[in-house]
Amino acid sequence: MAFAPEKQQQIANFHAPLIVNVVNSLSDTSLRPGLEQVLKASAENGWENLVGAIRKVLKGQRDSSILKGLDEEDQIIIDAILKGIQNPATMPDPNQEADPSMAAPMLAQLISGASKGDTNALSMLGQMAEQMSTTQGDLARFSTLIKPLVDGERDIDKLCDKIGPTGESLIKAILEELSKLDLH
Repeated sequence: MAFAPEKQQQIANFHAPLIVNVVNSLSDTSLRPGLEQVLKASAENGWENLVGAIRKVLKGQRDSSILKGLDEEDQIIIDAILKGIQNPATMPDPNQEADPSMAAPMLAQLISGASKGDTNALSMLGQMAEQMSTTQGDLARFSTLIKPLVDGERDIDKLCDKIGPTGESLIKAILEELSKLDLH
């Protein structure tokens, strides 16, 4: 995987609810219906390859061949799931707030790409927004700001109107990254 270890950790932390849900549903089948809803929505939002790989894991496949055909982000998610199955202590904390300084560049790249018609970036943002909306606090409120950002909203006061300090620092960092991208 080409991502640096800190980027891999950031991606795993961002997708922690999904990773933990998949691993926990292996030992607690009562969680499967909820996971199925997430997987169905994920597939509908363009994450078919990731969902296919997760389904293989759920059916018992554990070898690295699952990673074939996946993009780097999906590989990181599946790798985290496989490591979590082997050692649950390695799973990311689904309640941990993302570090805005780490998330901002990736989010800005996706927002910039989506605003220029990149359907993969738009799909990834849709998936992220969906996952964020199931959380609480600033992360859930941030999920409602992705579309305005893709549509070109850059007024920091308007974007930060109903968000706390952590969310505000993320918005500021994203806007800084977007301004850098616009210069290139």
